[in-house]
Amino acid sequence: MTTFLFLSLPGGMERVIILFVVLLLFGGKKIPELMRGLGKGIREFNSARSHIETEIKEGMRESDRKTLEETKKEA
Repeated sequence: MTTFLFLSLPGGMERVIILFVVLLLFGGKKIPELMRGLGKGIREFNSARSHIETEIKEGMRESDRKTLEETKKEA
């Protein structure tokens, strides 16, 4: 039961403390740059994920077409 407490998400006051520490470490001028970099990374990740999904779906369609053609030849 105690190990579950360590895995929980930070609450309200804990988030404020984390935000304050980040502000102290990086300063007000660096935070917008960090957020831009984070946003760019998230966009690239989502783009790569959608590209992979598209390739997988196309491969499945191609496989279905080949199977359908083979069954038509046998009939």
